[in-house]
Order: sequence, then C-alpha cells, then structure tokens
Amino acid sequence: MPANVPRPHADTPDIRNPRRVLPIASYTLALSWSPQFCKESGARDSSAMQCGGAGAGGNRFGFTLHGLWPDGSGKEWPQYCSAVPILSETTIRANLCATPSAQLLQHEYAKHGSCVTGSPDDYFRRSTRLYAAIRYPDMDRLSRQRKLTVASFTTAFARANRGLNVGAVRVTTTREGWLDEIWLCLDTGFRYERCTQGGGARPGTPLRIWRGSSAR
Repeated sequence: MPANVPRPHADTPDIRNPRRVLPIASYTLALSWSPQFCKESGARDSSAMQCGGAGAGGNRFGFTLHGLWPDGSGKEWPQYCSAVPILSETTIRANLCATPSAQLLQHEYAKHGSCVTGSPDDYFRRSTRLYAAIRYPDMDRLSRQRKLTVASFTTAFARANRGLNVGAVRVTTTREGWLDEIWLCLDTGFRYERCTQGGGARPGTPLRIWRGSSAR
C-alpha cells in the first residue's frame, strides 16, 4: 500500500457523458484483465501501483474491479445522478487492493455509485464483496490454448463459479483479439442473471490472453 495516496480530481458529466437519472433495472459487475491493461498503459505514472512501474511485465494483479454499474431497462443507463464529493483517503485506501487507482475509484463513484442508494462506502462495500466472491479458472493454462474462443473461455469461467451461467458472462476484447474485460450481469438483488443487453465479443470469436512479457 503506498504511503501517500494521490488525491483524485472531481469527475463530472459532460456533453459526451451527460447526467442521466433513470430507474435501475439490473447491474453489471465489470472486471479488467490487468496484464492487458499494463501491457498498454503500464508506463504511465498513474499506473504505477497496478503495474509495478515496470511497464508491460511489471503488473502484480490478475483481474481487478473496474466497477459496479447500474443498468436501465433499455439501451441507456443511469449515470452521474448527483454531484459527489472527493472521496476520502480512508475510502480510497480501503479499496485500492480491488481497484488500484484513486482516480478510477472517484470516477466509478461519480458516474455509477451516485445512482445507487447509500454512501460511497456502502457502494464500494457492495462491489468489493461481489468481486471477492468470484473464482477464476486457470488463466495461465487458458492463455496457452491454441484455439481458445470466447465461448470456451466463458464456459471455463462459469464452471469456476457456482450459480453462474455462461449467459450471464460477456467478454470484451481489444481490436487484436486480446482479453480486455469480463462483464457479469446481475439482477437488482445482485444475483447472476442472463444478460439481456448486447455488447461483448461473439461466442465464436478467437480469444488470446496476455499473461506478461512471456506471452506469444
């Protein structure tokens, strides 16, 4: 844990991401594959905690918690529902092991948590509890499969988690076909449910998993 936690700056709506107050119909729990993030962004000063400050080969995380996102009943979702304060250092420190970026924590609460009832600590307590309950397949073994697809990956991921059906899992990739994120669909009681909205790569899409500087 860093001795000095960077103070985040305010995250507010704009023309591209306007304030949108809508009823919550479901949730998405978004997980980022950290080795891929560090491959692309590990040299940034802001990525030092997550990536070890050593570029693509220095990451120390597997999946990190991107956030818990409330969804609407249609193609739009609630966001930036109300103005929020800068998160306290105590709140940031309590959540850096799951989301290793003070600014991302501020963004997630401002954009998504502001639409959920409760305090910042309530929001992060809920999301980190969901994150902590997830189990993962052998990512190293999967990364070495020559014909890995989104479908075979989601099957392995679902098998590792009791009560999770493949229909509740969406996978996003980079343009080159590398694993980027996993999105898990939840109902309003925070139970896994089949995804009803689009998004993510098609099941038959070839998938590659970056595991560090030794990946090929």
